[in-house]
Amino acid sequence: MAGVTRHQLSNGLTIILKEQHSAPVVSWWVMYRIGSRNERTGQTGISHWVEHMMFKGTPSFPGGILDRQISREGGNWNAQTSMDYTAYYETMPADRIDLGLKLEADRMMNTIFEPDEVESERTVIISERQGGENSPMFWLGEEVRAAAFRVHGYHHEIIGDETDLHTMTRDDLYGHYKHHYMPNNAIAVAVGDFDTETMLKRIEELYGSIPAGEKPNLFVRPEPEQHGERRVVVERPGNTQFLEVAYHVPPATDDDWFKLAILNSVLTGPSGMGGGGIDNKTSRLYKAIVETGLAVDIDGGLLPSIDPYLFDLVATVRDGRTIQEVETALDVQIDRMLNENITQKELDKARKQARALFAYGTERVSSQAFWLAFAENFHSYEWFLNYVDKLEAVTIEDVRMVAQKYLRPQNRIVGWFVPTEAGEGDMDEEDEE
Repeated sequence: MAGVTRHQLSNGLTIILKEQHSAPVVSWWVMYRIGSRNERTGQTGISHWVEHMMFKGTPSFPGGILDRQISREGGNWNAQTSMDYTAYYETMPADRIDLGLKLEADRMMNTIFEPDEVESERTVIISERQGGENSPMFWLGEEVRAAAFRVHGYHHEIIGDETDLHTMTRDDLYGHYKHHYMPNNAIAVAVGDFDTETMLKRIEELYGSIPAGEKPNLFVRPEPEQHGERRVVVERPGNTQFLEVAYHVPPATDDDWFKLAILNSVLTGPSGMGGGGIDNKTSRLYKAIVETGLAVDIDGGLLPSIDPYLFDLVATVRDGRTIQEVETALDVQIDRMLNENITQKELDKARKQARALFAYGTERVSSQAFWLAFAENFHSYEWFLNYVDKLEAVTIEDVRMVAQKYLRPQNRIVGWFVPTEAGEGDMDEEDEE
């Protein structure tokens, strides 16, 4: 991906620009180095709540007209809060992107946290959490994560604990905003149909005068090593049993992460940039657990993260079978990974699928802009540029090595969801962001 340039303003704002003239569109992202991993007990969910408040407007851009302004110019905008960041974006016709540039510069400094709006949004966010609680996998995922992280901020869900959502104040939210929303804690990325010199000059005009704040000392507590398997059982109303098995794995900056990505592809099918697009019916676990009638579905997840996180395996147990049967079948396949090499055919397929997913998931300018910001947040935008090459370099021996290193029983958390009574219809997993 040629043509990427990195710049930094005197106030500390990091800027990444990539010209792409295939369509008259520009995507503009501003990502702040603050997420749920940095939240203290008592303020869990605060980053996500502040994200909501950022849409309530400033004196120059009242909240009630922002949607209409963006839509009238033919654009779209949104935001997302994750464990490691909070991000905002506008994707617009190239000759209208100045509105997005001005909007983000303004709300970096001037967002209004009206007390009435805070209380209104409290109700919205609590309802959002309660909506997630309709899913068995919300409850199971929360318990597995809490068992995996006793100390680190990855312990809690992005949306926060309900008790904190009831007790946080307007001043808590505004203080979080003022402490973290500043140019020297932000990454700004533009991808699309523009001239780099002209775009950089305009960004300097709009953002250069915003004062740098005292760079926040982000709250992070390292998680101690786990010594011995941990198990949780969730018993709640529902109609389906679930099994979740999670292993502690290193952050995305560790070369082992890419080796684990190939391992995940062999076990559960491809995942990565953009998600989806390729089914997992030829993966080892699909053949061993789904095709044999033990489970309805099996998925794996490996997220790039700043700090060590989890490699997740989740199975939906078929009616009439037991969680123990699925766990036993899963263990057989994990033992294979520990004791046997994968085949060259499996490695070649995983590499091919990785290339396909990368192409599929980074086709749009908005996706490219996101991944450039995302990678810069935890390391460097070059992590994104080198993504496919890193996967291509993984060997058969590498996959077995990381299996033996990380897929140990002492390094895992096993979670069972046991329905206590029939629910009303299927309960689907909700997106936590």
